[in-house]
Formats: sequence, C-alpha cells, structure tokens
Amino acid sequence: MAESLPEHDRILQEIESTDTACVGPTLRSVYDDQPNAHQRFMEKLDACIRNHDREIEKMCNFHHQGFVDAITELLKVRADAEKLKVQVTDTNRRLQDAGKEVIAQTEGIIRCRVQQRNITTVVEKLQLCLPVLEMYSKLKEQMNVKRYYSALKTMEQLENLYLPRVSQYRFCQIMIENLPKLREEIKEISMSDLKDFLESIRKHSDKIGETAMKQAQQQKTFSTALQKQNNVNYGRNMHLGKSRIWESKNEITLKRTFEEEDEHEEEVLTAQDLVDFSPVYRCLHIYSVLGDGEIFENYYRKQRRKQARLVLQPQSSMHETVEGYRRYFSQIVGFFVVEDHILHVTQGLVTRTYTDELWNMALSKIIAVLRTHSSYCSDPDLVLELKNLIVVFADTLQGYGFPVNRLFDLLFEIRDQYNETLLKKWSGLFRDIFEADNYSPIPVANEEEYKIVISKFPFQDPELDKQCFPKKLPMSQSVPQIYIQVKEFIYASLKFSESLHRSSTEIDDMLRKSTNLLLTRTLSSCLQNLIKKPHIGLTELVQIIINTTHLEQACKYLEDFITNITSISQVTVHTARLYGLSTFKDARHGAEGEIYTKLNQKIDEFIQIADYDWTMSESDGRASGYLMDLINFLRSTFQVFTHLPGKVAQTACMSACQHLSTSLMQMLLDSELKQISMGAIQQFNLDVIQCELFASSEPVPGFQGDTLQLAFIDLRQLLDLFMVWDWSTYLADYGQSTSKYLRVNPSTALTLLEK
Repeated sequence: MAESLPEHDRILQEIESTDTACVGPTLRSVYDDQPNAHQRFMEKLDACIRNHDREIEKMCNFHHQGFVDAITELLKVRADAEKLKVQVTDTNRRLQDAGKEVIAQTEGIIRCRVQQRNITTVVEKLQLCLPVLEMYSKLKEQMNVKRYYSALKTMEQLENLYLPRVSQYRFCQIMIENLPKLREEIKEISMSDLKDFLESIRKHSDKIGETAMKQAQQQKTFSTALQKQNNVNYGRNMHLGKSRIWESKNEITLKRTFEEEDEHEEEVLTAQDLVDFSPVYRCLHIYSVLGDGEIFENYYRKQRRKQARLVLQPQSSMHETVEGYRRYFSQIVGFFVVEDHILHVTQGLVTRTYTDELWNMALSKIIAVLRTHSSYCSDPDLVLELKNLIVVFADTLQGYGFPVNRLFDLLFEIRDQYNETLLKKWSGLFRDIFEADNYSPIPVANEEEYKIVISKFPFQDPELDKQCFPKKLPMSQSVPQIYIQVKEFIYASLKFSESLHRSSTEIDDMLRKSTNLLLTRTLSSCLQNLIKKPHIGLTELVQIIINTTHLEQACKYLEDFITNITSISQVTVHTARLYGLSTFKDARHGAEGEIYTKLNQKIDEFIQIADYDWTMSESDGRASGYLMDLINFLRSTFQVFTHLPGKVAQTACMSACQHLSTSLMQMLLDSELKQISMGAIQQFNLDVIQCELFASSEPVPGFQGDTLQLAFIDLRQLLDLFMVWDWSTYLADYGQSTSKYLRVNPSTALTLLEK
C-alpha cells in the first residue's frame, strides 16, 4: 500500500501537467495496476481535489477585496457602456443604410466579373472546340460531295491533331466513335463506285475499243499519206521553174487537208476520254490511306480477270457477219486500253508483268477463237474484212505496247484459208464462164471491136492483123474472160497481202504461189471437168485445145502483171514462176484424149447401125451407107482440126482409122456371126476400099507416104486372102518377112474360114 502511493502521485502530476490528449494512456496505467488500485487512486484523487479547493479558497479570500472593487468599477462603467452601445448601434445603422447602395453595386460588380470570367473560360474552350467542329463540319461536307479521299485526310487530322485537345468533352467522344463508322462507310461507297465503274466499262468496252481502233486507223492513214507526200515532194524537188509553183500549191493543199484532219481529230474524244477513271483513283487512294491497298489491288485484278474471260468468250454466230468480229475485237481492245491507262496513271494497281500475263492469256484465246470461227467463213469478202479487222486490231494494241507477232503469224494461216475461199469462188466463176461460152472463134466486125478484145486479152497475130474486117480471132469468148478473172484473182489475193508488214519480195512470192494454185488446181480442175461433160462435142474440144494454147501463151503477161504490181523483177533468184505451161498442157492432153475417145465413140455409133446381110449372094456394087456417112463425118471433123497443132490432128486421124479398122475386124470375127457368104465378103471389101481411099486422101496433112493406110493393112491382107483364095501362097510364105500376108494371124484366118 505504501509502495503504490508514490505512483499515484506521479500519475496525478502527469494529469495536471500534460496535455489532455495524453490523459488516456496515463489513466489506463491506473487500471492495469494491482487489484483495488482504482479505489485507492480515487481516494488519492479526492484528497488532491480537497487540497486544491483549500488552495482556491485561500486564493479567493486573498483577492476578494480587489474583486469587489472591480465589480464596483464595472457598475460605474455600465451606464457609459449603455450609452456607447446606443451610439454604436446608431452609427451601425447609419453605416448600414449608407452601405446598402455600395453593397448593391459591389454585388453587381462581382456578378459582372464572374460573368466575364465565365465568358473568358467559354471563349477559351470554344477556341479549342471550334476547329474540331469546323473540321468535323468539313468532313460532313466532303462526305456529301463524295470527296472521300479528302474526307479521310480530314479524319486523320481530327484524330491526330484536334480531338486530343478536347477529348474531355462528350461530343468529342461521339465524334471519336463515329469516325470508324465513317471510314467503313467510305470504303463501302468507294467499293460500290468501283463496282459500278467495272460494270460500266464492261458494257461500254466495245465503244472504247471501237474508238481506239478508229483512231489507230486514222493515224496510220495519216502517216501513210504523209510518207507518200514526202516521197512525191522529194521527186518534185528535182525539177525547177514552174514545177516549184505546182509543188508549193500541192504542199498548201496537203497542209490544209492535214489541218482539217487535225481539227476533226480534236473534236473526237480519245478512247481514254470516254471513261471516267475517278472511281478507280478514289478507291485506290482510299484503300491505300486505310492500309488496305493490297486488298484493293487483289480485288481489282480478280474482277478484271473475270471480265477478261467474259470479253474473250465469242458469240456462237460471230463468224456469220463482220459486225460480230468487229464487236469482239472492239471489246478486247477496250479492255486492254483501260488496263494500259490504269498501268500508266496508277502506281502498283496493275504492273507490266500483270498486263503481259493477261495479254498472253488473251492472245492464246483470241488465236484459238479466230482459228475456229474463221474456218467456218466461206465468203472471201468476209475473210478479207476479218483480215483488215485483225490488222487494225493488231496495230491498235501494238500502239499500246502489246506484242502482236502471233496475230500476224495467224494472218498467214488465214491467208491460206482466204486463198481457199477465193479458189472456190473463182471455181464457180470459171464454171459459169465455160457454161456460157459458145466455143466458137470470136468475131470482130471492125477495128473498135478488135481493140476492145485485145484490151482484155494480150493477143498478137501478125497474119491475122493483115486480114480485113470482119474477121475471127482463134479463141472463144471464155479466153479473155478467164484472163480477166485471173487478174481479178491476183488483185483479190493482193488485197489480203496489204498491211501485213511484209516485204515486196514476200508479197510477190505469195501472189505467185496463190496464182499457181488457181491455175494448177482450180482452173485445171474446171477444164478437166469441162472436158468430161457429155454435151462437149468434138468441135468444143478442139476449141478448148485452142483456148488453152492461147491461155498458156498469156501466162508470161500474167507474170509481167504481177511484176508491175510488186516491182520485183522476174530475174530475181527467189521469184517463183507461174505453172501455166503444165496446167494448160495437161488440159490439152485431157482434151486430146477426150477427142480420141469421142471420135471412137462416134465411130462405134456408126458401126452399130451397120446392117450387113452376111448371106447375100452378091454385093451391091457400092459401099454401105453407114460407112459413107461415117467417112463424111470424119472428113468434116478433120476439117475442123485444121486449127489444132499438127501432131494432135494427125494423132486423132490415125487413132480414128485404127479404131475403125479394129471395129471392122471385130465385126467379122464376132462370135455371134456363124456364117459369111462371099457376096458379104465382097460387100465388106467395098467398105474397106472406101476406108483406104479416105486414108489416102490425106484428110489431115502431114502424114508421110501411106502411113495412114497402114491402119487398115491387117484388114486388107485378110480380105485379099479370102478374095483371091490364095491359101497356098499364104501357107508357103507364112513366117517369112517377105510374105504377102504377113499381117494375117492364122487363128484369125481360120476363124473367118470356118464362117
């Protein structure tokens, strides 16, 4: 107990001397002490309080008089304080009344300053927001007028420069959320415009191509005219005097012509002017800005490849009209004109490798299509127009930098087909000419008619020129007509060779080869068919032989004609020759053989009407009527042969006599003939004598001695043997070269003897 009292004194001392904030820990130590420490502390505290009360009482007793004095003084001051209060209140009232107006003005000033501050703040914020709003308004306007590329640039400025300054405002957040949507909208709109563009050029590619081909053709014509004019002017510069005046006039005329053409060309839009490429540029820029340039390039190329396949797909009836080919070529040219323009005005959208690959694919398809469809063309005019279209097509695309050598190689294939169609057409013309010919020499009544004929056909005959009019030319009407048609064929063949970028030597070679085909195949075939026709008689065959002779002679003039066209001399090593000689020689041989055949057939016809009475007792004393008719026919026929070459007429006459002799011999040896009287032998001998007389009358000049009579020698010896009944001589001399009946065959004699 004694030990805890000093501790309680220390605690009380701390409570009295320390801050109230530290009382708590000090009091807690009281409760944490020994049991009943609280009671003892309270007792100690009460004792301390009593001590302090006694001290306060002592202090109050000590100062009581002063306090009383102070109260007395306060009471004295009280009256003065009341007066002061009244004065202060009155003064305060008057001051308040006087300050009301000042307060009102002060409050007004405060409000104005607040408003000014707010306005300044608003202006500052608006100055930050207005550029954003202006840019966004500009963006909306650009979207409305479809300036999408500019709109994307505006969006970029908004995002990177303006919106970060005012990002704390709600409208800014709305803008930020709308910008990606606007970008997608721009992409969709630009892609839609591109699709419309692709659809438009697919529909109008033929118009684009047609314009490009027309301009290429005009440019080529202009260049050709200029080149020709330069050549002419060069020649004119070699002259002096008045020729210079004419030269100047011609130059002025040409200049005016070219100026008029230039003015006309200025009025015509180019192929590129027909197309609005802005959708492509816009879409390319938009996708490039958005980082999707590769996606756009792939899409564009894919769509154009699809369109290329559609363009290259021909119509089934394309080969029927030239318009079908023209539309096909125009579409292809239009497609590649667009691609070439895109290649040169954009960077990377299409590349030269891409266009070359596309062109090679297209070229293979074009060549396959033309090979297939041109094979159906049977009209040479259509094939020629196709060739001209291919040339213009190739020249146009070559002007745009596309290789076209394979197209010109294809033209050589089509040229062969063109020649085939020409040959078919001229085959019909030749047939019509042969059908319409009267196969009679051409009569000319006067000099004028003669000049008309020789202007069509190069005929020269000094002997005929000496004769007086009227006279006859040896050939028939078909000869000048055939000659004219051969020249027309050469002109037609030349038309295809033009504009093929080939040398004059190559053109000359092509003309000669095609002309040779016309002569050796077409004309030769027509002649052979003509010769075989049933209605062609001996007179016609003779005229055909004469005609082919003159046509053969005219071949050298045809060679000169080709030389004049191509300016290639015939002495050139590689110059081909016309095969007219072999063509017309074969035709003559065929006609000659047909003459021999028809003569023999005619002889057989006469022989068939022979009506011998093989049992007659005596002959009539004169030759049979059928035989005399046959001999008269042969005489008149061989008179027609006077215009034939000598060997032909002689061969025909010899062949006829031999065939007549053989036919008469067969008549005697006919197995159906069982019995022959001597009177019939005598009558038959009279007929043979007439044949021998005909042979000795030299129906065709040129035979030596009795050559023609030898055709009947077998028959003569056989008849002599039976007429004189000289069997002993026959048997004695048989087998000897000097035998009188050397040509009589024993079996033949025995057969006739049995009859």
